[in-house]
Amino acid sequence: MEQTPNTLKGPRCAEMLFNDKRLSFLWLILRVYVGYEWITAGWAKIVSGVWIGANAGGALQGFLNGSLAKTAGAHPDVSGWYAYFISHVALPHAFFFSHLVAIGEVLVGAALILGVFTGVAAFFGAFMNLNFMLAGTVSTNPVLFVIEVFLVLAWRIAGYIGLDKWVLPMLGTPWQHGKCCKGAAEQAPTQQ
Repeated sequence: MEQTPNTLKGPRCAEMLFNDKRLSFLWLILRVYVGYEWITAGWAKIVSGVWIGANAGGALQGFLNGSLAKTAGAHPDVSGWYAYFISHVALPHAFFFSHLVAIGEVLVGAALILGVFTGVAAFFGAFMNLNFMLAGTVSTNPVLFVIEVFLVLAWRIAGYIGLDKWVLPMLGTPWQHGKCCKGAAEQAPTQQ
């Protein structure tokens, strides 16, 4: 039998790890841990008054200026191209990015805890962790980033013990219509 992208199978361990519903408890534990980390970090920013509201942007400006200080030396913690992004995009729009970070952290955390759109939430969480690492902050970012990458890979079962069990079959995916979208897809005119 000829191997095509549709018939090509991955290693058994990957199939089990990323597709076997029996491992959904493992993904539940990891998902809730990462979600808790995000929601607590985001909530602390929201209630602090320096990330959301009239005084928003001040804390982020301090963080970003600290990142720019890490661009010196033979082996800087922050790359030149990222320093350019910080100084020309993020700092001039610190008020906007401050709200985006705080609200984004809470939304990612809530989605991961509830297990809704798990793969998408984990992707955006990983994106935020990557930006924090590029800005020269280590902390828990590498650990969370790795777990989130695995959550993205396991998106089919990572939210199985969660709302994804019902939401994904209802809405579907870009390549497969869900139950609520089948009627519209069947009624769409076909081109001949």
